[in-house]
Formats: sequence, C-alpha cells, structure tokens
Amino acid sequence: MKKKIVIATITVLVMFSAAFFFINGDNETEKSIFENANSPKAERESIITKTVAKVAPAIVGINVIEVRQVNNPFFNPFFDDPFFQQFFGDQSYSQEVKGLGSGFLISSDGYILTNDHVAGNAKKVTVTLTDGRHFEAKVVGTDRVSDICLLKINEKNLPYLKLGKSDDIIIGEWSIALGNPFGLFDVNDQPTVTVGVISAINMNLEPVEGRFYLKMIQTDAAINGGNSGGPLVNALGDVIGINTIIYSTGSGKGSIGLGFAIPVNKVKRIVDELKRNGEIDRNFSTGLGVQDIDEKIASYYKLQNTRGVIVNKVVSGSPADKAGFKKGDVILALGEYKISNTNTLNGALQEYRSGQTAEFTVLRDGSNITLEMDLERNN
Repeated sequence: MKKKIVIATITVLVMFSAAFFFINGDNETEKSIFENANSPKAERESIITKTVAKVAPAIVGINVIEVRQVNNPFFNPFFDDPFFQQFFGDQSYSQEVKGLGSGFLISSDGYILTNDHVAGNAKKVTVTLTDGRHFEAKVVGTDRVSDICLLKINEKNLPYLKLGKSDDIIIGEWSIALGNPFGLFDVNDQPTVTVGVISAINMNLEPVEGRFYLKMIQTDAAINGGNSGGPLVNALGDVIGINTIIYSTGSGKGSIGLGFAIPVNKVKRIVDELKRNGEIDRNFSTGLGVQDIDEKIASYYKLQNTRGVIVNKVVSGSPADKAGFKKGDVILALGEYKISNTNTLNGALQEYRSGQTAEFTVLRDGSNITLEMDLERNN
C-alpha cells in the first residue's frame, strides 16, 4: 500500500577528502589499508549481520489470489442508475487478481503475520519459506481496521520471530526491514534486507480504504512494493512492527525514506483476539455526531484554535447522551490519543471494544472536563 507525495529533485554535491602519506618510501599506511580491505569475513560481521542471519529464516513470501468485482469497461456508467439496472442488470463481473506481499512466522507451529491488505480478502494464499517449500495457508482471522492478518500453515518445528516491545523504542536506533519486494523472494528463496534508523514514533496518518494508522513507527529503512507484511526488527532481532505503508515520489516509483510500521504492542493485542475469535469485537456505537473545526466554526464558538472535533449531534438515550455530552462540546482527546480531526477520533475509537469505558477530554465553556462513555454492545 502506498501513500504518495510529490518531492522535488535535490542535487547533492558530495566532497571527499583524504590524506595519503608516502614519505621516504614508507609503505606501512598503504599496507594497513589493503589488509583491512581484504579482512576475513568474520572480522566484517556486526550486530546487524548477525541479527539478519538469525531473523531471515522466519521470513516468508506470500502470493494470493483475490476475487474482485470489476465494472464492465464497455458499459456506460450512466446505466448504474437503479432504473436502468432493472432492464440491463448488474454489469459488473468477478475477476481473479494475483497479488504478493511479505509475512513472518511467529510460532513454531505455523502462525504467520502479514497485513490485511495483503491477504485479508484472498481466495487462496500460498506461502513460500526460505527453504523453498510452498504451503497453502488458512486465514485464521483478519482485521481491516488495523490492517493486520493472521495466517496458519500446517507444519511443525519452524523458525519464528519473537514479538518484542514498541513502547521503549528509541528514536535513532537501528531498524531492519525484511521482506519480499517485487516478488524477489519467489525467485531466490530468501528475503531482502534494508537497514536504517527509527525516524519517529507515534505518527498519525490519514486512513486508507477504511484502515486506520495511528501511533505508527517511521523508519528510513527502504520499504518497497511487496514489503508489506514483513517485519521491522531492532538490532537484537526482536520484532517492533509490521512494515505497512510507504510514501513515494509523485511517479509512485519506490521508497524515499518514509516508511511506516504498525507498532508491535498493537499487533500482539490484535493477534490474541484473532486467535480467540477470528475477528475484533467493535460492535458498539456512540450516538455522537461530530465534525472538523474550521476557522468559521472556531469563530462562531469563540474557540482559540481549530484543534479537536466539535459535537453537532447527541442521540437521545445513546451512550453519548448518558455520558453527558452536549452539542457544542469540543473533543480534544480520547484516552491516550490526542484528537485533531474526525479521522483521528474514528481511529482512536477503533482501539476500544464492546463493553469497555472510553474516557474523553472535552472543552466546554472554556474549561476542560472529563466524560466517561460506556460503549454498550449493539443489539
């Protein structure tokens, strides 16, 4: 999945300076240079190379076949009108579409993690291991909202990765992305590796096709098409995220050092729920109507800025009504999430489950108050 931005071409002049000393025929410096250049393989190993060797066997390539509804290109869209459909019928048809992505084993008995946008809607999923073996995988459960999919293959004694922690990530620490860019895994039976650093954490992105990306990890390790679903690991080989989104150039060709991963703490929670239930229980409603705040709305309600969202409707008898919400309230935060617009509010609500209590920070009459809403299960 790619989210595109346009960048300008930057010309960088790199200047190298070096000093070489060949005084009185002394070749000691020259000798040491050549000795280093031909150093044994063991001397060139680092924590990164050792980590890659440890992690790589648990990476998998994923090939999927999806069935999509496609509109007839030779049929006038004017006839999509229900009046004409009663005469001509539905002019769309089913088409099988092939796709590919990455994944990684998280248990010795064949559980595999990837993105929902890689395998969530697949009719058939084929997994390729680094030893060249192919397995048909079952979708245990998938969650479109968080873009996480759990697969399973029937095999034992498999190499797997440890799910680490994402709440103690250090900005600037090493990050390693592994995966199957452009299907290269299928040809070579091995993942590709890119190395970078953690550029930022807690990054909120715009939702894409009903998928919400809050508190994402940003890395400059190159992530390309087909890397989706692969792991982002730290220098110790612990998984800290799932590679999911890149920002690319205006032409959509490749990475520009803006890659984003779903934090592993969120991943672990979703995986546990998918194993138990096969789905995520978000069967609740709030009874709130909200809208973004622009300059006009801010002026009308005498707000100092446009942060947050404003309540424009409260359904009588709803959880919002019982919590004490009023029209004109400004929602500034939901739990640990700062609310900047309706997208972040919707995304933050997806973190809750039916029956839980959500704590809102609300601006009312110039003061911040806290309102607690019981997220009652819909009948």
